[in-house]
Amino acid sequence: MAQHPKESIRRFVETSFLFREDRQGLGDDESLLGAGLIDSTGILELVSYLEAEFGIVVQDEEIVPENLDSVRQIAAYVDYKRAGAPVQIALAS
Repeated sequence: MAQHPKESIRRFVETSFLFREDRQGLGDDESLLGAGLIDSTGILELVSYLEAEFGIVVQDEEIVPENLDSVRQIAAYVDYKRAGAPVQIALAS
């Protein structure tokens, strides 16, 4: 199980989704969805990775941009899950 989620997550995203040679890397707060780096299939790959790498279970209702849209948000989400803390879930209005 990885100890430093942010760097592990960044490495996974860069390896799995950054295919353009002109990209210099990925910022902690860069929107993966907004930048077009990841789509719905990519989100499913990301969720599978998070569950396998960090030993967490991602609930369907937790698959929202507030939890999974940037390296920083994903790392914070993983930290909450590993600590057993409740995860805030955005409800559709």
